[in-house]
Amino acid sequence: MVTKTKKKTVKGKKRGRPAKKSVPKKTAKAAESKTVEKPKKSKRKNYKFSVGRRKSAVARVRLHNSGEPKLEVNGKKFEEYFPQPKLQKITTEPLEIAGQLGKLNFTIKVEGGGFRGQAEACRLGLARMMVQIDPELRKQLKQAGLLTRDPRVKERKKYGLKRARRAPQWRKR
Repeated sequence: MVTKTKKKTVKGKKRGRPAKKSVPKKTAKAAESKTVEKPKKSKRKNYKFSVGRRKSAVARVRLHNSGEPKLEVNGKKFEEYFPQPKLQKITTEPLEIAGQLGKLNFTIKVEGGGFRGQAEACRLGLARMMVQIDPELRKQLKQAGLLTRDPRVKERKKYGLKRARRAPQWRKR
């Protein structure tokens, strides 16, 4: 036969919690001697930033103040990421107009969409960056149509339809 035993509790203390231990307080001199000043990290950015969008693609462009001149997309060389010459031309168009191709250090992180949308998102981001660097380039880039965000995106699918507007085939019988 198993008997249940009650836990004895000390009067004034709650169950399950250990009693508080008293810790000796430190003197002011002891606290001062152990304090070590940590060097403050500089919160100053070493790059300029801009964003370009096209369809569902988003490109975040950084222009670094130092380093060798290069154009890097998602950690790869620009020519590796966009192997087609047409996409390379689309992407570097603002740099060619500004005359800065191969002179600055850019890193681009692009996500979403297809390759064409990503290339056009990079183009808009680079064009906005060129305007940040030199506001006098704005007129040239605007005339070339590089500062306009293309607002066309895929229309959402509606219920009862196969796509946004494509209705199911109708049969009389």
